Amino acid sequence: MKLLEMMGHYMLNNKFLITGLTALSITLTACGGGKTTMFRVDPSHTAVFAESGPTSLDTLDWKYTAPDKTYASPIVANGMIYLGSNDKHLYAIDQNTGQMKWRFKTDGNIEATPATANNIVYIGSWDKKLYAIKDDTRAMVWSYETKGPISSSPIIADGIIYFASEDGNLYAADANTGFRKWNFDAGSPIYSSPAVYGNIIFFGTLGGDLFAVNRNTGQEYWRFKTNGKIHSSPAVNKDNVYFGSDDKHVYAINIHTGQQTWEKKTAGQVLSSPAIYDGKVYIGSKDGYVYAYDAEDGTRVWEFRTEAAVFAPVTVASSTIYVGSTDGYLYALEASKGVLRWKYKVDSHIYSAAAIADGHVYFNSVNGSLFAVK
Repeated sequence: MKLLEMMGHYMLNNKFLITGLTALSITLTACGGGKTTMFRVDPSHTAVFAESGPTSLDTLDWKYTAPDKTYASPIVANGMIYLGSNDKHLYAIDQNTGQMKWRFKTDGNIEATPATANNIVYIGSWDKKLYAIKDDTRAMVWSYETKGPISSSPIIADGIIYFASEDGNLYAADANTGFRKWNFDAGSPIYSSPAVYGNIIFFGTLGGDLFAVNRNTGQEYWRFKTNGKIHSSPAVNKDNVYFGSDDKHVYAINIHTGQQTWEKKTAGQVLSSPAIYDGKVYIGSKDGYVYAYDAEDGTRVWEFRTEAAVFAPVTVASSTIYVGSTDGYLYALEASKGVLRWKYKVDSHIYSAAAIADGHVYFNSVNGSLFAVK
């Protein structure tokens, strides 16, 4: 898996001043209207679901097994669970029954998480293309070919789809037509999924840089250099952008200046993507811990130990932190104190983020198993 093959260390410190930024509102619509669904819930990647999640474990509702490994995260939309697989297919699974409704074939592994808007499903593939697929007919609306595999998950804001490629470019295209508005060459492969706040889009690279780019023009505002590759997808609030690095640190960077607000060291590489909730930042580490930090000053509020590395992104719902570990458990932790509410054992490592809907948590293991528990 590329996620674990991409390791390295780089030098620190490259920061620029950003001036005249305005915090524009982001409408969760595309192609003329309709709610969107995407990786990490919203364009800012807070990873907080409004829906209720299970705070006590009752039962397994259903299980679906894909024919190959699944490193991608699922999303819930249109009564379906959408999930990519290393058998090169995107699957649409009935949310209530766990039965496959349809699948769409690409020419490469799918490790990215899809996004949906207006009955169109968007997904990137290792065949270097981003696809737009009509949900009811499975017909391809458009595709856009880059020069590298796409492992990063797309986001949609105000009718524009933003997606990154391992060719080192971040792309902005019309979500309805696929017409490219601009691309930004970061100079290094991009695995991190972009996040948007106001008129700024943030993303990390395998060169160790966290970029802030104008989402309307593709102009660079600033970049921040870490000492390791960035697989972590950033999360943003009105003050800071938060992310982890292979240099074993969690960072908070001021969104206006590109200056470091705080950093915290862990005992392992931080490939997990953070969630922001109730004034705290939640993130996992290869050291096997899930950490909660004060969002303003980085004070560690609590830590929870799993039995193996935590690469999975963190999800929040019903004041509960949901996160998988390579020990094969999905953990549900009380958000304020990190107390274990329940854990659920599956058949293999968990690298992906959980999705919450209708009192259920949906998540998958590397083995290709997709679970619905309540």
